[in-house]
Amino acid sequence: MIDSTDTRYDIVIAGGGMIGASLAIALSPLGLRVAVVEAVARGETRQPSFDDRSTALSRSTQRMFEAMGLWDDVIAAATPIRRIHVSDRGRFGFSHIDATQQGVAALGYVVINRVLGGVLQSALTKAGTVDVICPARVVDIDTGGDLAVARIESADGEHQELGCQLLVAADGANSAVRPMMGVCAKKTDYGQHAVIGNLLPEKPLDNCAYERFTDQGPLALLPVADDRAAFVWTVSSHDAERVLGLDDEAFLDELQEAFGYRLGRLSRVGKRAAYPVSLSKALRLTAERSVLVGNSAHGLHPVAAQGFNLGMRDVAALCDCIADARSHDPSADLGDPDLLARYAQWRRDDQGKLVRLTDGIVRLFGSSSPSLKAARNIGMIGFDIVPGVRSLFAKHMMGLAGRLPRLSRGVPLK
Repeated sequence: MIDSTDTRYDIVIAGGGMIGASLAIALSPLGLRVAVVEAVARGETRQPSFDDRSTALSRSTQRMFEAMGLWDDVIAAATPIRRIHVSDRGRFGFSHIDATQQGVAALGYVVINRVLGGVLQSALTKAGTVDVICPARVVDIDTGGDLAVARIESADGEHQELGCQLLVAADGANSAVRPMMGVCAKKTDYGQHAVIGNLLPEKPLDNCAYERFTDQGPLALLPVADDRAAFVWTVSSHDAERVLGLDDEAFLDELQEAFGYRLGRLSRVGKRAAYPVSLSKALRLTAERSVLVGNSAHGLHPVAAQGFNLGMRDVAALCDCIADARSHDPSADLGDPDLLARYAQWRRDDQGKLVRLTDGIVRLFGSSSPSLKAARNIGMIGFDIVPGVRSLFAKHMMGLAGRLPRLSRGVPLK
């Protein structure tokens, strides 16, 4: 049932996954009345954001959770990444990044989505100015008046209209709200699926994350709790069903062949799942009284583990724009076109760079061209020996490049 009786809000967020929930929590110190409309009932394992996938949290995302008062709960279940090792299977040359050389305690942290989801759900429950309306979904919007109106439908077919100054689409790469806003997205199918799960390596990862490029796609092993490794193995889409259907022994044999024996024998693989990999990019970030954040605005290849972190910087920038507007005028209209234009301008450069970077890496390492293969070997060697290149790349991966919003710097909104 829809449990909200007062239907006038400052902000309505469509989507209560990790980005939508983070945005609602981040806004709570501003005293705004916020509604989160989520299609999956809380506590259900079907929530796609809160599954057994692992997420690598960048340094800027860590700072955000610190500023939001959530980091102590997150770090209790997170594993630090202190080194990153990158290699190209069957090719000469490899590269690495070390936290000590970058002057930080960790380059990032790995946390299971289900665990992070639990932290966010708990914080949402405690946020007194946030109503979580679920299971329900936005089925229509009208942004042509003094308020945006979101028409929502509950799981039992009940309808209700929510009025707000600003509507936020945070409902993922296949956003249903984005086309309602009149915004199109350009999508590129990479012809790949990401097979995810966890396993036990013979040798501990020792807080090192591995990225290995193979003929089918990148294979990442990330350190998680209990000396296990989370894996994200990108395979061609036509081979995904076969790979997923292998028994544990055959699956480990193929993954071992792709990764090699740097960590010794791989064993005790857990439950596996697969999802298609694509690039999506909204052609614009705003419309009348509405805005896109997270995967609704940009869906990236998992090769650099930057999708969630990029979305969190969307959250931080939008919060900054809203906080600044209300600090100058407590009654400022949150759907004001100038406010939305500031957000879009702020995010354009960061989003563009990450889209180009991840897409470029996938295409470079997916090419069979002999000249590009040679360039990859030279590039990885140069990555380690050319002054400043590694530090600049690390800065981008930690989310510390460019103009940072307050939350991304660890500064609370209020």
